[in-house]
Amino acid sequence: MSDDNPILVVVNAVAPPVRRQRAGSYGPAKIWLWLPPLLVLAAVIGLWYAISASLGDRSFILPTPDRIVEVYLTESTRGEILAGMGVTMQTMLAGLFAASVIGIVWAIAMTQAKWVERSTYPYAVILQSIPILAITPIIAFWAPDGFTARTIVCVLIALFPMVSNTYFGLQSVDRSHRELFRLQKATRWIVLTKLQLPAAQPAIFAGLRISAGLAVVGAVVGDFFFQQGVIGIGALMRKYQARLQMEELFASVILASLFGVAVFLIFGLIARLAVGKWYDFG
Repeated sequence: MSDDNPILVVVNAVAPPVRRQRAGSYGPAKIWLWLPPLLVLAAVIGLWYAISASLGDRSFILPTPDRIVEVYLTESTRGEILAGMGVTMQTMLAGLFAASVIGIVWAIAMTQAKWVERSTYPYAVILQSIPILAITPIIAFWAPDGFTARTIVCVLIALFPMVSNTYFGLQSVDRSHRELFRLQKATRWIVLTKLQLPAAQPAIFAGLRISAGLAVVGAVVGDFFFQQGVIGIGALMRKYQARLQMEELFASVILASLFGVAVFLIFGLIARLAVGKWYDFG
């Protein structure tokens, strides 16, 4: 096809270079943007200290933040928690990669063949409704090792957002663009690669950002229930809970939570770098 082909013109028109400047991104307004959450954090920490003090002899069940910080400063416990977090990170990345590949391929198959959509999409919805904790014994029975079992849990939790978002993105192409491709007698492959996939990129990256956060949850849940092999942060939480090591337990929970937030922000940044020139992710 030549450069002046209408199909190529439409492909370029799918992503108009529109940028919006965020209000309050610079100057004193940015201080006011961060001030409310910082005030809430200070209030939560103050309430935390007050509740811990009111517990008296039972204050060990809610250690104060300074005692939790000491866990990170102690070399032995810090090394153990960080090592467990590294194992959980490997599980999360493996599960997210598998969920992304399966979800995108599944969504493409549903858009290319209606019978695939009618016969498989209900199972995607059912998959989202499965209580993962209830089927962990089944996964433990069939999985060959602990890492595989944890990865399966991670995939089951993170898969549905990739399927649904990708499918929605592929289906959301403007009808007039579809008609123009049809008039030019474009093949299904050209329509998919030149029109549908470029238009679906924002939805795919939105699904990836959601699945990344869920993959962290799946990895921690998998670690918590599957103790075989090298243990992750979830297994450490279970050990600390059994031994009533509350400072270490809270330190592990906080680190896993911060990791989940960091993953969400990182994939949001990747999305803005990939399609942010023509789509505002907010």
